[in-house]
Amino acid sequence: MGILQDLLKDIPLPKMAKVKQHFDDTKVENLEQVLKEKLQQNHIQQKVKPGMEIAIAVGSRGMDRLVDITATTVQYLKDLGATPFIVPSMGSHGGATAEGQREVLAHLGVTEESVKAEIRSSMEVVKLGELPNGLPVYIDKYASKADGIVVINRIKPHTAFRGAVESGIMKMISIGLGKQKGAEACHQLGFKYMAENVPAMAKMMMEKTPILFGVATLENAFDKVARVEVLAAEEVEEKEPGLQALAKQLLPKLFFEQLDVLVIDQIGKNISGDGMDPNITGRYPTPYAHGGPDVNKMVVLDLTHETEGNANGVGTADFTTQRLVDKMDLEFTYANGLTSTVCAPTKIATTLPNDKEAIQAAIKTCNILDFTKVKMVRIKNTLEISEIEVSEALLEHVQQHPQLDQSSNLFDLPFNEKGNLS
Repeated sequence: MGILQDLLKDIPLPKMAKVKQHFDDTKVENLEQVLKEKLQQNHIQQKVKPGMEIAIAVGSRGMDRLVDITATTVQYLKDLGATPFIVPSMGSHGGATAEGQREVLAHLGVTEESVKAEIRSSMEVVKLGELPNGLPVYIDKYASKADGIVVINRIKPHTAFRGAVESGIMKMISIGLGKQKGAEACHQLGFKYMAENVPAMAKMMMEKTPILFGVATLENAFDKVARVEVLAAEEVEEKEPGLQALAKQLLPKLFFEQLDVLVIDQIGKNISGDGMDPNITGRYPTPYAHGGPDVNKMVVLDLTHETEGNANGVGTADFTTQRLVDKMDLEFTYANGLTSTVCAPTKIATTLPNDKEAIQAAIKTCNILDFTKVKMVRIKNTLEISEIEVSEALLEHVQQHPQLDQSSNLFDLPFNEKGNLS
């Protein structure tokens, strides 16, 4: 037995119970029809003329119904006599290569066959100008040559800054359409100024390029489209802040204000750009965002298969496992920090041999007197939190909360012979 095992051997593990969290599951049932009606508004329709070549900006986030939304928009433009094409708009994602970005779209189901439109992918950009603070503003080469540009994105709170607009149409314009060079420029001065730079860049791009309108979705706590809006370019600055405030209300959450330990089974880029959504965990990669529970110690146990070794976010945790570290692709992981300029999430958390010891380490260091009363929550990942596991010390809170229901008796955490959770 080594010194770490000796320090941890007497740390008790709590009994756990399954708990259901209840969220509003309202969603748009007939999405294509609702979107068609929004697109057919007069002030939107009059922007499209026969013969126009129109670039549709599609990003890398796994939006609900992305293929349907894109295909409906493509067909709408074709019906008006335009020729739409897809431009991958995802900053530096996809390894910052043209083929990599095409592959990201394909992974999300967006192909030339599925949306009935050509995909033109390039990392080349055109410089449009500079902001008063000196930051350059870029736009995708193909989009710059189009007669019109349409932007598709989901609106939701960002994970690293707070502002009137965060993730949504304006960010898709400034960072997505700006490709790697635009993303790098927008991040250059750090997240402290992102709330100013994102809309400033987007406004310049809307003034200097033929951006026609944006298709915006808001998703409920189960990542289903709860609302879809079509905003003309001249409406975006005024209306996006209200939609962003509504998106924040729709977010799922953990219904606990303070936790001693949060255990997360898996993180990955397919879960969140930060590996795990800080809006859920309360742990942010920068000091410029806030919200969520106050978590004393956090443990991440493994990576998703889909993240392909990108462990961005592991540094936000306090403890991890050797299993996770062995799966890390350092080049993919560190590229996140180099592009975003935020390197804390790409550091490697204190690493223990297995799940059991990582959880025991978190309990030992969570600054409570009686370890048997640890307030601990375990989740699969930050996308799937409608059913969670909580320790015995939290059951009184569960019984009193209107959106929480205990759904099992108490049980011991099921570790296998290697000390990992089964």
